Amino acid sequence: MENLKNSTDCKETVSPLNSGSFLNSTVSRRDGEAMGFVLVHAGAGYHSESKAKEYKHVCKRACQRAVDRLRAGGMALEAVTAALIELEDSPFTNAGTGSNLNLSGEIECDASIMDGKSLNYGAVGALSGIKNPVLVARRLLSETQKGKLSAGRIPPCFLVGKGAEQWAISHGIPACPTEKMTTKFSLSGYKRNKRKMELAEQVETKRKRQSCEHENDFGCLEPVGDFMVEGEENNSACLDTVGAVVVDREGNVAAAVSSGGLAMKHPGRVGQAAHYGCGCWAENARDISLHSTAVSTSGSGEHLIRTMLARECSTAMQAENTHQALLEAMQNKFISSPFLAGEDCVLGGVIVLRCCTCGEAQRSEDIQALLVEFLWSHTTESMCVGYMSAQDSKARTHISRLPPGAVAGQSLAIEGGVCRLGTMSD
Repeated sequence: MENLKNSTDCKETVSPLNSGSFLNSTVSRRDGEAMGFVLVHAGAGYHSESKAKEYKHVCKRACQRAVDRLRAGGMALEAVTAALIELEDSPFTNAGTGSNLNLSGEIECDASIMDGKSLNYGAVGALSGIKNPVLVARRLLSETQKGKLSAGRIPPCFLVGKGAEQWAISHGIPACPTEKMTTKFSLSGYKRNKRKMELAEQVETKRKRQSCEHENDFGCLEPVGDFMVEGEENNSACLDTVGAVVVDREGNVAAAVSSGGLAMKHPGRVGQAAHYGCGCWAENARDISLHSTAVSTSGSGEHLIRTMLARECSTAMQAENTHQALLEAMQNKFISSPFLAGEDCVLGGVIVLRCCTCGEAQRSEDIQALLVEFLWSHTTESMCVGYMSAQDSKARTHISRLPPGAVAGQSLAIEGGVCRLGTMSD
């Protein structure tokens, strides 16, 4: 994938009528070598220049972990789990360690994972006390594949709250107290936002005590701004959910997503990262005329839930022109969605992967070549992504940003690439 190394120089697209940048590359392999591809994201939100190095570094590590699993013979589900664990363990992401604290000062995480081959899905919501929520989601998925429980009971695929924590521990996933998952960064943000809430409540209480004719006499009675990550003057700063999509050597796809949720959220709130069809989607092609697709989302959970954006983008990827299809999906199914008609700032982002067998491999039972198309799009100020094939020596990373003049929540950026994973003779 040497041709992809200049992807950070590609122009971003903000108009739904324009074409974006596509990058082409061919990766060959010798028989017996691993084959596969991974695309990860460290969130659609705002990524400051001061922390750009850290965000890119964690994306590189996540790609490397996934590729290590692919090279060891692992399938897509194993690889995507490995990538998510790395993303959750980073103190710079809002997932697992370093997650935003809720109103009670606790960490509650959401995560989900989907296997394109079996179409099985596992998810957890408002989960506390577990270091890597994706491991619980993955275990739930695995348990559903074993069939019914005693007395014919149907095994759960989605658990929340205390019940999810108890289930995880009973299935061998170790507990981890909130204080060990809390970072100085997340704690300082919580304390600052709590002070802002208290001030806002004081202002509101005082406002109610004043008559309308005197209300404007009080210069201090100004609205208190939105919650922001320390040092970030941006409404979309806290939306850094993480995720990954993978295709393995057999053409199977998998997707996963994990999030600590919005800062100062109400305890028990469950975001898009846990909802079916909203946080992630993966589906192997069921017919030779179709493509396998995998999607992972990030952004404002309520916006993504109401539009089921992950599944909408997956469906759109069956069109001939992937770039145009994703652009139209983001514009028509998200920004201009009738389900978000009352919103003037629609915040979200997606990473999308689609693949199919190509060339003579279509006539063979053994997959020898895969055509992988990968894209990312966002309406937030920025989105950090990384990607790598099993033949690459290192991952490529990129922080995509809206160009100057673009309005977050109303404009979108879109980029992508094409990679052919094929065989080569000795």
